Amino acid sequence: MDPALHKAAVQGSVASLRELVAERPGILGSKTPHGNTALHIAAELGHAGFAEEALGVDDKLLVSRNADGDTPLHVAARVGKVDVVDLLIVRAWVWHAEHPHYFPAAQNGQTGEPSRSPPRSAHGPLLMANKAGDTPLHEAVKHRRSAVALRLLETEPGRGHVLNVKQQTPLHIAAREGLYDVVAKIVSQPCEHDRFFPSVSGSALHQAVLSGHERVVEILLDVTPPDQIGLTDSSENNALHYAAQKNNARVVKLLLNRKVDLAYKRNRDLQSPLHMAAYYGSTKAMAELLLQCPDAAEMVDASGRNALHVAITIGKVDVLRCLLKLVRPEDTINHVDRDGNTPLHLAAKFNRAPLGLLLLKDRRVNPCVLNRNGRTARSFIETQTPVDNLTVIYVYFWKELKKQESIKCKAQQLPPETTPDWLQDLNQYVQQRMGTYTLVATLIATVTFSSTFTMPGGYDQQDGTAILGHRPAFKLFVFANTLAMLTSIVVVFGFIWARREQLDFRTGRVIAWSHWLTVIACLSMVASLTTSVYLTVVAKAPWLAYIVIVMGCSTPFVMFLMLGKDLFATRV
Repeated sequence: MDPALHKAAVQGSVASLRELVAERPGILGSKTPHGNTALHIAAELGHAGFAEEALGVDDKLLVSRNADGDTPLHVAARVGKVDVVDLLIVRAWVWHAEHPHYFPAAQNGQTGEPSRSPPRSAHGPLLMANKAGDTPLHEAVKHRRSAVALRLLETEPGRGHVLNVKQQTPLHIAAREGLYDVVAKIVSQPCEHDRFFPSVSGSALHQAVLSGHERVVEILLDVTPPDQIGLTDSSENNALHYAAQKNNARVVKLLLNRKVDLAYKRNRDLQSPLHMAAYYGSTKAMAELLLQCPDAAEMVDASGRNALHVAITIGKVDVLRCLLKLVRPEDTINHVDRDGNTPLHLAAKFNRAPLGLLLLKDRRVNPCVLNRNGRTARSFIETQTPVDNLTVIYVYFWKELKKQESIKCKAQQLPPETTPDWLQDLNQYVQQRMGTYTLVATLIATVTFSSTFTMPGGYDQQDGTAILGHRPAFKLFVFANTLAMLTSIVVVFGFIWARREQLDFRTGRVIAWSHWLTVIACLSMVASLTTSVYLTVVAKAPWLAYIVIVMGCSTPFVMFLMLGKDLFATRV
């Protein structure tokens, strides 16, 4: 593009444009490397006066396209320049009057010469689509330009249902973006085809539910026929599947109030909305589903698993707790999948010990069920292949299963009890960890104990008090030193008790607590050392004292940089 014309378009200078046109009448035909004309630039920057002057010179600029197939109206709609959009809409009327047989060929995202077929609308430039198949209305709603979208709809009321290349209409996009005023305007107009026809990503109702725009959902439900509410996307998910995924209880209630059988529809994987809620951990949506449709808990997927199986598989404790609270039938809680596994079997199989213990607290859970291979949940654990993520709580789960079997399964023939192969390895690992913590805690206790009798600065020989006792740093030294010593003593005595007990849940709890106490003891010892050195050298070498303080303060950050989240790991 001519530099002078580009500058005039950017500045919106009408006077400069007139001078350039007077000197070179065809200058408005020049374009940027991306194919933008001066009108494209003016439209993007909102220079309505410049745009009007340019169109007065060459009205073909109204239908000129850049490399993306965008007209100036696309650009103005995208950036929300209302004044320019109003101007271009008016010029569209004039264009149609002067070119009654003009119709843009790019209705389906194709570029090329305009068609000479009879026009479908009185305002061809308003219907021109870019390479993505987007009309100016698509661009306006995609970028949340409600004012522009409403103006375009006033001119072309029925264009809210035009499909782009992705098979999405402006209604789909407006619903996704939560533009309730635009949605209300679009659905208020009669449509030649079925406005509720879903795209690959679902209908407009799907989009509103997925984005959580409750007001848009209400508007769409008011105009959607009951037989259309249950339309599905390409994966056969209905709108309730989407609401369950997003944990939106209010939308779940709205949908069920209009069409309750949505709760019993399965998608391509035979998953019900309740399965979807369990998979995504959507406890609020799950509660609303089960409140209105309690028997939905009986539905199973392609593997024969209900929502409780799903909760165990993904390891969601809060989901399982919610299901156990809301699901009443004992048969549902002990339902077996195609392999004969109950949720308790899966808890043992997938090392979901916390969820398994939660199941065992419920009296309805039956630990005596045999799967197709004749295994109980307990025998699953005993034949488990040694893996790295087995923990002490898994041992506790195993012992609780044995206890429950001895109480509830006396009259049944079950697999014989055996000692798991992994138990000895886990026991050795735990003993090594306890030994390491004990050694570290003992060393810290020894160092801090000796520091008590070698106070920085020494003692007053007359009354035996610390000479530097009045200094704030000394008080910090005493606090940190005492904290390090006491926490390390707690760790030592905790492991003295733990070594006397069999490996169980309490052992794991002691190790978890000891980990945190050891970290606190180490950091306290660092603080004690730092303040002690500071008090000793600050009078003679202040610069060295401050360097020591900086080093001490940076120690926790260095530890975190080296270990990351493992610094806080307490898995045993």
